[in-house]
Parts: sequence; C-alpha cells; structure tokens
Amino acid sequence: MSTFKRFRRGVEQLDAEGVVQVLRSDRRGDQAPVLAAVGPMQFEVAVARLDAEFGVPTQLEHLPYREARRTDAASQERLLGVPDAEVLTRLRDGALLALFTSGWRMRSIADSRPGVTLEPLLAAD
Repeated sequence: MSTFKRFRRGVEQLDAEGVVQVLRSDRRGDQAPVLAAVGPMQFEVAVARLDAEFGVPTQLEHLPYREARRTDAASQERLLGVPDAEVLTRLRDGALLALFTSGWRMRSIADSRPGVTLEPLLAAD
C-alpha cells in the first residue's frame, strides 16, 4: 500500500475516533487535509499515531486560524478571497466551517458583510 493511501486511511480513522476533525480546503486540495482540534495535545497524538500505527511520518504546518463558525454555501461565496478568513468542508458530515485568524477579525468581517451566516459550533459538533 502506498504511503499516501496509508496516510489517508490513518487520517480517516483518527477522524472517525474523534481524535481530530478532518477538513478539506479547495486551496490546499486532497493531498493536504486540514486537521482541527481543541488543543495541541490532540495534534501530538495524531502525529504519533500516524507514525506508529500507519508508518507515515507526518509534519504539521500550523495555520493562523483561531475562530471557527458554521456557515452555508451562499456565505462561502461571500467570504471567498477575504483576507484572514477561509471556508473549509468538514469531511465527516460535509458541514462548511468558516475559519478566522481572530475573534476581532471574524466580527469585523461579519459587520462588513451583513447576512453572512456564522453560527457558533456546539460542543457535540
């Protein structure tokens, strides 16, 4: 089995177990999934397990995002190309998640684009 297939299988398993959430970015493509987690320890666990269980040494690149909100397709279009914001798709359920570099930036973008859907994420998400 190729390294990429082992990597994908490992990432899918970690997502299914809830270790991390896997997001897809049109900007990055399928080769570079975005992993979302509550804290740094979850990322450490994911990297260690990908290496130990799937034989895939993995290096993470940290993204600048600190805030996330659920959004919709119409809002995704309105946020396209906005600095300090990106909309990704959660693979598990297809939910669109808008990511922002800070709470201040998120509020500023929301104020300048009335009608953009930005719903808080619930703990069960």
